Amino acid sequence: MSDAIKGIRRAAKQRARADESKRKATEELRDYCRAAQAEGVSISRIAQEAGLSRQGVYDLLADQRPS
Repeated sequence: MSDAIKGIRRAAKQRARADESKRKATEELRDYCRAAQAEGVSISRIAQEAGLSRQGVYDLLADQRPS
C-alpha cells in the first residue's frame, strides 16, 4: 500500500476523532449554557463566557439534533 493511501486513512481517522470530540464538546457546552440560563444568567454573560455571540448562544440552545 502506498504511503499516500496510508496517510489518507490516518488523516481520515484523525478527522473522525476530531469530529466526535467537537460533537461532545458542543453537547457539554450546550448543557452548561442551559444550566446557566436556568440559574438566571443572562444570555449576554453566557455568550461572553463561551466566546460566542448572543445569537450563537441562542442557536446553540435551539439546536435539537440527536446526539
